[in-house]
Amino acid sequence: MSVVVLISGRGSNMQALMEAGLPVSAVISNRGNAAGLEIAAKRGVATKTVSHKDYPTREAFDAALAAEIDRHSPKLVALAGFMRILTPAFVSRHAGRLMNIHPSLLPAFPGLDTHERALAAGVKVHGCSVHFVGEQLDHGPIIIQAAVPVRPGDTPDRLAARVLRQEHVVYPRAVRWFLEGRLVIRDGVVNVKGNDAQLVYSDRD
Repeated sequence: MSVVVLISGRGSNMQALMEAGLPVSAVISNRGNAAGLEIAAKRGVATKTVSHKDYPTREAFDAALAAEIDRHSPKLVALAGFMRILTPAFVSRHAGRLMNIHPSLLPAFPGLDTHERALAAGVKVHGCSVHFVGEQLDHGPIIIQAAVPVRPGDTPDRLAARVLRQEHVVYPRAVRWFLEGRLVIRDGVVNVKGNDAQLVYSDRD
């Protein structure tokens, strides 16, 4: 029972999964200079770069990525700042075992620049969502969310830092629920067996 993590950059959520004691067996990046690769290697975790620049199409890249993932036979594939839009074929191949964390309270603000967009919209609460990946970008059954207040004078960086701290709380929790077989999806809605809360609210800076 293992988890393969896909990253493109610093890998802070990947590191949070490892520090939570979750069984990360491999870390794969589409960028060879991703800082998270070095962090994983220092922990003795297998690492691999599958560069999207080496493939003529998204479909070809996703096929190579899937082949590398399959070498590790993971129970779960966790996207942790993986900055590639996945093809429907890839998503279908890993349906029900492909998880992502997104820095907004989905379905609000899918895509990029979520913190800037949240501030521009004047929302009073912002946060992050862990969800199963669907074919549509940043959509799929939501597993857990964390909410934080938007404070007067917030900048995108300050708000992002507040949200990131909660990402490191809820992503390991969601992955652990999955590995324990505690997640149940009915009519597109995820419930957790037991009494664990699927919403975290933190008003601390």
